[in-house]
Amino acid sequence: MIGLNMLSGGAAQGLVASLAVKFREHTGVEIKGEFGAVGVMADQLRQGKPTDLVILTRALVEKLAGENLVVSASIRDVGLVETALAVRAGDPRVSVSNADDLRRALLAADAIYLPDIKASTAGLHVATVLDKLGVAEELALRLKIHPNGASAMRHLAASDAARPLGCTQSTEIIATQGVELSGSLPRGYDLATMYTAGVTVQSAHATAARTLIDLLTAAEAEGRRAQAGFLGAAGS
Repeated sequence: MIGLNMLSGGAAQGLVASLAVKFREHTGVEIKGEFGAVGVMADQLRQGKPTDLVILTRALVEKLAGENLVVSASIRDVGLVETALAVRAGDPRVSVSNADDLRRALLAADAIYLPDIKASTAGLHVATVLDKLGVAEELALRLKIHPNGASAMRHLAASDAARPLGCTQSTEIIATQGVELSGSLPRGYDLATMYTAGVTVQSAHATAARTLIDLLTAAEAEGRRAQAGFLGAAGS
């Protein structure tokens, strides 16, 4: 079966998976997706990895279009994703409504699971938040950093720490068995990121790639997007 090669931020993995069967029925094409830190995915495209479709942050997709790697006319927004807190399934949820609450919650954790703090959207943001709260140095040895949010959440689910906490994209938390969405970051420390799809200039299966974008952004898929953790309506 023909495969559609996709490079995507981990935030979209659950949504893509929920549409894989429908896409295959429409096109006869299998999705061959790779999900990870958005910076790493973009660099793979730049390095020439065969790719038909990308789903990354809007800023990054627009930058890739400017580099003549993504077809500008194909770009469509999928939806907003919040960076959020996660707890191990069965652990008490953490409620944070302001900076002091967030600082206390982070300092109370004996292990904090995060995606790549240099290449992932959530990881970069969390690193900034820790600096802003003045706790980066104190928490440095408690950070458990993984290549992407999905990996970080799987390790949180399996953690034997007494009081573990996670922070990544809400969609990755929702998609991972064994962890629970604990809540959003407080105002001033929050982040909602627009994830955007685009067909690559080198795409060998551009028609199938556009079909997948249509399915991801269709009005009928609004319920799937919401269930996966996306906020707001998709669009162009």
